[in-house]
Amino acid sequence: MAGLTILYFAWVREAVGVDEERIDAPAPDASIAQVIATLAARGGGHAEGLGDPARLRAALDHRFAAMDTVIGAARELAIFPPVTGG
Repeated sequence: MAGLTILYFAWVREAVGVDEERIDAPAPDASIAQVIATLAARGGGHAEGLGDPARLRAALDHRFAAMDTVIGAARELAIFPPVTGG
């Protein structure tokens, strides 16, 4: 069965309540932002952690990606807060 694994990190993981989940594969032309909006629409922790996409960053199959990137045939989407170094 084709699907997309969603990985959550840091406070996003804490809000959603799981490290990862598997969802049915979105339409190939769906963007990362659309997938995040669909997940946020579930309500509860998903809405809390994913409701403000401007506070999120993403990686698609281990590569940083902009929110308007099309999911295509990707297998993994990681969602996390912006990372800063010192």
